Amino acid sequence: MMRVALIALFLGFLLAMLAVTTYASFDRNVLTAAQEIWADPWGKATLFDTYFAFLTVYLWIAWRERTWGRRILWLALVLTLGSIAISVYVLAALLSGPDRSVEGLFRRRREA
Repeated sequence: MMRVALIALFLGFLLAMLAVTTYASFDRNVLTAAQEIWADPWGKATLFDTYFAFLTVYLWIAWRERTWGRRILWLALVLTLGSIAISVYVLAALLSGPDRSVEGLFRRRREA
């Protein structure tokens, strides 16, 4: 039951982020928006908060992954795609591999 709830939750996160990112991209370029956000002190605070949270989740991902190649790949994905990448990672962990349980999220991946 918990596994199904987590799959639904992270699928919802993924779809919401894809929708809001698509919507925002029709408004203006991400680089233009970044300049405007960076000029605002609350924009800076929000970006720092967001990226510290991304790095916190990334530490869990890096701990789970066994190879440096996958760790570096996921770092790049988390830093560029944020919650989209995190949602994909959690969904992949819950839907694939030999241990698709919720408990499996808190175990290191086996050697490939």
